[in-house]
Amino acid sequence: MAKIHILHENDAWTAPLFEALEARGLPFEAWHLAEGRVDAKVPPPTGVFYNRMSASSHTRDHRYAPELTRHVLRWLEAHGRRVINDSRATALEIDKLAQYAGLEAAGVTTPHTIGAVGRDQVVEAARALGDWPLILKPNRGGAGAGVQLVESEAQLTAILDDPATAWPLDGTWLVQQYVRAEEPCITRCEFIGGEFLYAVRVDTSDGFELCPADACALPSGREKFEILDGFSDPILKRYRSFLAANGIEVAGIEFVRASDGTAVTYDVNTNTNYNSQAEARAGISGMNRLADLLGRELKDVQRDSAA
Repeated sequence: MAKIHILHENDAWTAPLFEALEARGLPFEAWHLAEGRVDAKVPPPTGVFYNRMSASSHTRDHRYAPELTRHVLRWLEAHGRRVINDSRATALEIDKLAQYAGLEAAGVTTPHTIGAVGRDQVVEAARALGDWPLILKPNRGGAGAGVQLVESEAQLTAILDDPATAWPLDGTWLVQQYVRAEEPCITRCEFIGGEFLYAVRVDTSDGFELCPADACALPSGREKFEILDGFSDPILKRYRSFLAANGIEVAGIEFVRASDGTAVTYDVNTNTNYNSQAEARAGISGMNRLADLLGRELKDVQRDSAA
């Protein structure tokens, strides 16, 4: 029997989706890919495969989950299975420099960013950027892990020389322009099925860890997520073009509004989550919309299989 298969490595983040699928009576199976095997000679089961792999998996001791997921996705794709957020999406999820290249190709403004491998190259990148303070972040991070605001070259070298500093998994630091925002917030635009769902305003007063999932809630208890009623911006058309060009159907894309009014995009999350409190206030549910999409796709697969 054809099923919906959820590829992931985080039980807390997938629980709301599982609840939405169960409420609709949709058959599904979780593929937890912290570890596993891929036999290229064995065909995959029939069904719909939704990829929710996260760049931050290493922070949960699932260091090689994205690599395993890419193997699985290529296996699925080789057999013509219906994949939502395919191997191209995973490649972008774990490579912010690639994200910026794809965004710029779609006409989306991103912050000036220099990738650097090696301690001295990071320092030289900061000098080349020539704009303090700046953002230092890992090319492969996730959920805001490792992102720091650096005020001076002295602070930068202290960070790089500190034995406690966790270096990026791929060895690549991003030295990035710090965008001075109109106000302390970012905007996150959610897409399902490649179409815009809503935009949410996120208060950044508590720092760079901005995961909207209930499991990521900070202890302050402050309501930091607010869905914006009637949000409209020319950037949405460019986002749709970017998603379509890169095999991404479900995503949250984040931008900051600079002091001159420019929307500067700095992150694409192909393993998107939704804040239930903000959604309850707005009367909308991302997970319900996602479950509906998966149900429609499963029906199409079942029809094609029966033909």
